[in-house]
Formats: sequence, C-alpha cells, structure tokens
Amino acid sequence: MADTSDIRNGLIMSQDGAYWTVVEFQHVKPGKGGAFVRTKLKNLLTGQVKDQTFRSGERIQEVRVVRQTYQYLYASGGTYHMMDKESYEQIELPEKMLDDVKLYLKENMDIDILMDGDKPLTIELPNFVEMEIRQSEPGVRGDTAQGASKPATLESGLVVQVPLFVNEGDVIRIDTRTGKYVTRV
Repeated sequence: MADTSDIRNGLIMSQDGAYWTVVEFQHVKPGKGGAFVRTKLKNLLTGQVKDQTFRSGERIQEVRVVRQTYQYLYASGGTYHMMDKESYEQIELPEKMLDDVKLYLKENMDIDILMDGDKPLTIELPNFVEMEIRQSEPGVRGDTAQGASKPATLESGLVVQVPLFVNEGDVIRIDTRTGKYVTRV
C-alpha cells in the first residue's frame, strides 16, 4: 500500500477492480482545510479518463509491474499476436488494448508490455518508428512562403502531415508520443 505522497505521473494503481494510471496530478494545500491531491486517471483496459481527488495521507493500492520486451508478429480478427523475445512464448492481446497505438505497429517491431504477473496491462512503443509512405500527393513548389506540409498515408494506414519534399516510397521517422513527422530516413 502506498499513500498520496507516492503519487506521480505513470503510477499504476488498482481501484474498484480496475487498473488506473496517473496521467497528471497536482498537490494542493489550501489556506483553510487539509491538503489534497487532484489527479487525472486513465483506465488501462478501457481508456476511460476520470478526475479524482485524494485527501492527504489517503492510502492507495499501487500495482508493481514488470516490463517485458515482446516482438509484434501479426494481427488477425481483432487480436494482436506478440512473442516473448526470451522464451519465444506467444500471447494474444485484444484490439481494444491497442486502440491508440495500433497504427504505429509494424511486423517484427519490439515493444514493451507492462505485466502484472501473467496479465498484460498496457503496451509502450518506442519513442520513434520508421515507416514507408504509401500514398502522398506531389508537392507543388512556389505556392508557399514558409514550410508547408501535405498529408501522407503510411504503410500502417496512419495519416501524418509531412513537408512538401517528401514523396511516396520514402521512409520517414514518426514520434509515437505526438504522432508527428520528425525526419526523412
């Protein structure tokens, strides 16, 4: 058991039978009354976000997680198949667990899965991924005064804004935290 002084971004806790991670928090000490911690929590399984306030010193149930490296193999019928890099054991993850990151996945990509025992809680992608542009309109030079951009569809179906000089077939680096173009590879 932990208390409110242990709350930090990324902390995973168990509450009401669900796993929640702290997205942001703020310690508040009003002039009158007791201190409290205002938090924004995200459900790891459903993605639901809620605001919750904890009184200072209140106990919370922290979940100790293990980070394991898996290799993404393939997706079929709403299920994503991963392989443990050490034991070669395969696990299946439901599509709803990967909703916000599935467009960044490429076959044979290494990802980290946070596990509570044998139960996968969430996945963490590398900060940058490299993907090939499958479809993009040619850029027209001379119709902009500053750095213009155009939409490009990547091999996974993700659409990002890229500079005009980037063409179909180019490989680009994408920041998975922001979903933005970084550089041409």
